[in-house]
Amino acid sequence: MSSQIRRFKIKVPASSANIGPGFDVLGIGLQLYLTLDVTIDPSRSSNSDPNNVVLKYEGDLAENVPLQSDKNLVTSSALYVLRCNGFTQFPNGTFIDVTNPVPLGRGLGSSASAIVAGVCLGNEIAQLGMDKIRMLDYCLMIERHPDNIAAAMLGGFVGSYLNELPIEEHDANLPLEYILPRSSTPVDKIVNSPPPKNIGEYMSYDWCKSIKCVCIIPNFEVSTDKSRAVLPESYTRPDIVYNLQRIAILTTALTQTPPNEKLIYQAMKDKIHQPYRSGLIPGLPEVLQSVTPESHPGLCGICLSGAGPTILCLATKNYDEIAKTVVDIFKRDGVECDWKVLDLAYDGATVEQIV
Repeated sequence: MSSQIRRFKIKVPASSANIGPGFDVLGIGLQLYLTLDVTIDPSRSSNSDPNNVVLKYEGDLAENVPLQSDKNLVTSSALYVLRCNGFTQFPNGTFIDVTNPVPLGRGLGSSASAIVAGVCLGNEIAQLGMDKIRMLDYCLMIERHPDNIAAAMLGGFVGSYLNELPIEEHDANLPLEYILPRSSTPVDKIVNSPPPKNIGEYMSYDWCKSIKCVCIIPNFEVSTDKSRAVLPESYTRPDIVYNLQRIAILTTALTQTPPNEKLIYQAMKDKIHQPYRSGLIPGLPEVLQSVTPESHPGLCGICLSGAGPTILCLATKNYDEIAKTVVDIFKRDGVECDWKVLDLAYDGATVEQIV
């Protein structure tokens, strides 16, 4: 690693996954960015942390975010990349200021943003020169669902799936504590070698630029683990066919100009995850049933964002009215909400060198 002072900024977008019928398949990057301002100055001491990094954090629930490098998701992901490429820690004098407006635990890909930022950080610090597709292999060793990860790294509107790896490469299925070690993880189990290549496959779709994303964000968290626990182990054939039919239409309908609002609305319906998660999110059934293109002109589609509780409304106009209706429905259940109108983040994760 260089002994010169280096400064750079990493930006990673928030994301919304499970778009309509695209459970664990479709994701979009959103213009709400986790940023890392990184300075590496060997003349300054950062030895208060065993891995030579001083970490500062500003953002949602900052008081709950760990600042120890081996416990913070951004820096522990970076340490994984460094460890796999022959580096035991950050270079001395590493200072990282994190600014994170992405709400934690609300279905806007906060974990994916942190993992992607960390992998980009490790790549940049060690000057490994990996492209985004190779960095995604590292990300998928940490987070096994590629929809948010791919959208955060690549940006735009993305479909993805996991490859079926040869048996000798099944380390992609190792326990997470082998990848991001805990204090209790046996030393001989900690992964120190780069991941298999091509763990996932990705397809970027076009997007109708007149469609914006209205994100209504309730003020409570839903853990991904809890939201997955309510899903069934198997599904009926009619429900599977229902989603397959709609996803085949949706990936093209969202590219067309002008958008066919009624077609998109119908193609964004789902029977795989939203019906089962409605018990975790007060107001969700009413929102999905009562906010339509007929009642709210300009609405193209509506769905749960990720595991929720955020509601994603795709619309071409009347953003305030659409958001107010959803906010009022939640308010009747005693839940306050914030909301944002966001465009897609087409560049995905970026690194800017600062002279």
